[in-house]
Amino acid sequence: MTTLSSERNLIQPAKTTFDITDILGVAIFDTNGLPCEYFVTDQNPSTRWVQLVFQALGLRSLLASSLALEGFQQMAIRLEETTAVVVRRRQDYIALQIKGQVALENETEWPSLMALIDTLDLATLNEHSHFKAA
Repeated sequence: MTTLSSERNLIQPAKTTFDITDILGVAIFDTNGLPCEYFVTDQNPSTRWVQLVFQALGLRSLLASSLALEGFQQMAIRLEETTAVVVRRRQDYIALQIKGQVALENETEWPSLMALIDTLDLATLNEHSHFKAA
């Protein structure tokens, strides 16, 4: 079940650093929101979460055209045990499925996550031992 609420599990501290091993899957979408590439890990070979990201990007596109909303840069979709994070880059959208519930409302989490995202290009994903093309 997907939840978009801002509820936090108060037992877990906010995550302020991210490592490539925190990522369970990666999906690259073109600027129209269409999926292009998927990468999975041994921990999670499923790409089912990508459908939710695809739907969210479609909704974003619909809202942007209907309401003249611009400036989308990132979003987080909280899943049962993971979080899908979508970031608009210059040439595409990148979506990451991250272990655990990530509260990206906390500005201290973004620098570490953005630094990690900046390292993820197709060549890196194809060559990195943590990922497999799906």
